[in-house]
Amino acid sequence: MRTFLVRTVLSLPQRWLVSMAGGQPLTIEGRTLDPRLQFLAHQARNGTKLHELPVTDARAAAADGLSMLDAPAMPGIDIKDIEIPAQMASPALKARIYRPRLPNRLTPVLVYFHMGGAVIGDLETCHHFCSLLTAEAGCVVVSVDYRLAPEHKFPAAVEDALSAFRWARENALGFGGNTARVAVGGDSAGGMLAAVVAQECRKMQERAPVLQLLIYPAVDWTATGGSMEAYANAWPLSAEMMSWFRDHYLRTPDDAKDLRVSPGLSPDLKGLPPALIYTAGHDPLVDQGRDYAEALKQQNVPVLYRCFDSLSHGFTAMAGAVPAARTALLDIAADLQRTLG
Repeated sequence: MRTFLVRTVLSLPQRWLVSMAGGQPLTIEGRTLDPRLQFLAHQARNGTKLHELPVTDARAAAADGLSMLDAPAMPGIDIKDIEIPAQMASPALKARIYRPRLPNRLTPVLVYFHMGGAVIGDLETCHHFCSLLTAEAGCVVVSVDYRLAPEHKFPAAVEDALSAFRWARENALGFGGNTARVAVGGDSAGGMLAAVVAQECRKMQERAPVLQLLIYPAVDWTATGGSMEAYANAWPLSAEMMSWFRDHYLRTPDDAKDLRVSPGLSPDLKGLPPALIYTAGHDPLVDQGRDYAEALKQQNVPVLYRCFDSLSHGFTAMAGAVPAARTALLDIAADLQRTLG
């Protein structure tokens, strides 16, 4: 019932939503927020914030909120839950494989890490988006349920991300994937993990991902000023929420300077895989994604960068209620299909 009511309200004329959310469109740094997102942000001001809750309650509340905005899985693909065997520093991991129905053809593989500050989120967080990437881009997606903080602080998530990528790289043939075309991707903290996997593979001189798909990536956990200030009160990710994630994920504040936490601080980006990088206009992390894209370009890494000015952080899980979010996801899938093949 709550989902029905929320979506009914969001279907009202946009000028009505703006009227109910302060009366004027919300424009910051020349970017005007989508009226549906402005309404949701306005309503959220009066509620309990995730960072004010115990971690277990915050996880449940985040899942409940996303369920009201996200869309179901796309039809016409095969979805299977699996377990990635324990490897080195990483335990057995739950994962979900999305496969296109393309008989007698090996397809590219995308290993995907969900958002959530490395504290919240699971396979359901990115369920629709992963299914959409498979349906629209024609690739196999392996979504990874990596360990979360504070139960498992840094570097547990990094260890899991590397283990999952290595497993997919070596075992892609078993689920219809092309072992020579394995990419990594993720949104927010998941984007951080994807960027770290690319850098760590280069550092260890092992076969790297063929592509990085980074969506509003958190690649600098030391960041202050700029968009961290301009969008400090944004929804659903605020500066306070980012601090909450930092406090739970890191062992000590100094961990924020580690390149496995803040890959955007790396001075040497030469030879990294090509990158597709997307940001949301109304997001404390928008500068991080833009700056990382520019830094990669400066070191001759092929980059496609795009900012969706009217959207906010977390739009990968809003396709069921925010048409602009769904359009953005389709654009990303089209870029992925052209680039990854």
